[in-house]
Amino acid sequence: MSDNDPAGPGDGLVRAGAVVFAVGAVATMVTVIPLFIGAEPLPTAAYVVSMLMGAGFVIAAAGLLRGMAHQRRAARAAQADRPVPGRGVQAR
Repeated sequence: MSDNDPAGPGDGLVRAGAVVFAVGAVATMVTVIPLFIGAEPLPTAAYVVSMLMGAGFVIAAAGLLRGMAHQRRAARAAQADRPVPGRGVQAR
């Protein structure tokens, strides 16, 4: 997407979902590392932050679905404005 393209519906949700997913992925790595090196496990709050990975996925998926619905509506509207070939005025 270039700088001249306007953001479509759902693009903001996809970006926000990607950020939330990234935060959750980093938190997941941080919470798993102590288990591999034999250190003391992190507090429960760290594991709760790890759940942001799934929440980010859901947010991004909602943005994709919103964008798809907008494109479908736009395609239907464009198709309704265009005459259908072979369906001219019929003689009685």
